Amino acid sequence: MIEVVGLVGLALVAGGWALTIIRRSPPPPLDLTTVYFAGSVALTIYAAWERDVVFTTLNAASAVLSLINIFRAVRRAKV
Repeated sequence: MIEVVGLVGLALVAGGWALTIIRRSPPPPLDLTTVYFAGSVALTIYAAWERDVVFTTLNAASAVLSLINIFRAVRRAKV
């Protein structure tokens, strides 16, 4: 039952990141996004090591979404 709470949290956090991309909001500053990406990757590895499916998925999704924001920030800087 408590996994449901974790999955709801996962959906809300990842959904918040996805909304910034879908709405085409300006990406966060590149330095912040890069640090966040690295932290998300490290936390993904840790959560996978601990066999925590909810946090592995959450941090992997956060890493992917922040990587997308890195690409968006770099592309925007070139324009």
